[in-house]
Amino acid sequence: MPNEWILKFDIQSRDLNCTESLAAALTTDCEINWNGESFHIMINEAKAKDLRAMWNTRVRGLIAVDSLLDVIDGY
Repeated sequence: MPNEWILKFDIQSRDLNCTESLAAALTTDCEINWNGESFHIMINEAKAKDLRAMWNTRVRGLIAVDSLLDVIDGY
């Protein structure tokens, strides 16, 4: 049986609209599971280095969207 690396990432922003925007940014990359006003994603990879790469990709996308929301909202 092969080993598997799994990461569960819970995400919530400053308000529900911003959280929904973050979820929308990940919609094509992974399954979004809502839990009230937050959501989580899970990343499964056979190798730790692949998990790290997928994690970095997702987080960079979230940072980009959050930065854009800051500009739009004037934070």
